[in-house]
Amino acid sequence: MKTTKISLLSRVVLLIVSGLFFTSLLFPLWRIELDAPQYPEGLVLQLHANKIGGNVDIINGLNHYIGMKTLHKEDFIEFTVLPYIFGFFGLFALAMVFVAKRKGTNLLFASFLLFGVLAAIDFYRWNYEYGHNLNPNAAIVVPGMAYQPPLLGYKQLLNFGAYSIPDIGGWMLIGVIILLAFVVIKENNIKQKFIKPNIGTALLLGMTFSIISCSNYKVVPIKLNADNCDYCGMSIADGKFGAEIITAKGRPYKFDDIMCMVKYCKENETTKIGAYYVHDFRKDNVLIPAKTTYFLSGNEIQSPMRGGIAAFSNQNESKELESKWHAKPVSWNEIISK
Repeated sequence: MKTTKISLLSRVVLLIVSGLFFTSLLFPLWRIELDAPQYPEGLVLQLHANKIGGNVDIINGLNHYIGMKTLHKEDFIEFTVLPYIFGFFGLFALAMVFVAKRKGTNLLFASFLLFGVLAAIDFYRWNYEYGHNLNPNAAIVVPGMAYQPPLLGYKQLLNFGAYSIPDIGGWMLIGVIILLAFVVIKENNIKQKFIKPNIGTALLLGMTFSIISCSNYKVVPIKLNADNCDYCGMSIADGKFGAEIITAKGRPYKFDDIMCMVKYCKENETTKIGAYYVHDFRKDNVLIPAKTTYFLSGNEIQSPMRGGIAAFSNQNESKELESKWHAKPVSWNEIISK
């Protein structure tokens, strides 16, 4: 007869899960970082299970000027109920350590997954309401402007860059999801039924990596004749020579010339870069990954700031113009080290 009891390993994992639920109450779950020239050290808003932390007073002052509601713990029922919800899940996981029933473990995983989806929807709703329901009599009113922070990742809000990411407690709860998924896959023999042998672990590692890496490095299209170069300040008008970097936090910086990007990176060495993109010369305003691109360098290449570098996604296309421009092929490593 097939057993419905879970293994000792799964019970140990559930004990860890229970501990993570309770420990997450001691740390902030989410953080929204704000970067602006007038705040070089940045501002941060930290959301705990039961309170709001960080530079709340300063952020509330800024919100007042642009017509946003100020943030107060008392205005959110979530800060009252979340500690009880996490306590419930922690006790649920602890009970499963002793009860050791597969169905109970499946229910724990499904219910917490559903809670995560509902929490994300609620967080989006909260961000939307605060970013869109503005006081029309505020000191600063920008027609058509909304100040909704991103649910996850980076977003530009006037001269502020807003970056939203899980904090310590949030990463603990992401760990909970991964660990519970491991238990469910193991105890329900999902690996044997649907997955080829020996790749279950790889699947979990892939899940972990995808959650951590998210999509912070996605290219942000350059708006020609609207965006300015973040190095020289000139308007980006040519869609053949521009470039872009995405920082490790997901913030984009745009440039009208590849060498403007290189110079910016040299002058801001402390900025951690997640990805580099350059315009494909043969296409109009199409950004491609710099590390897999073919480059030509020469004095006859008329780039906006006389950087003299053009990029191509296809090597044959670069060779067609090599002799015409009296240019030479250069690698990305040679360019970035100039």
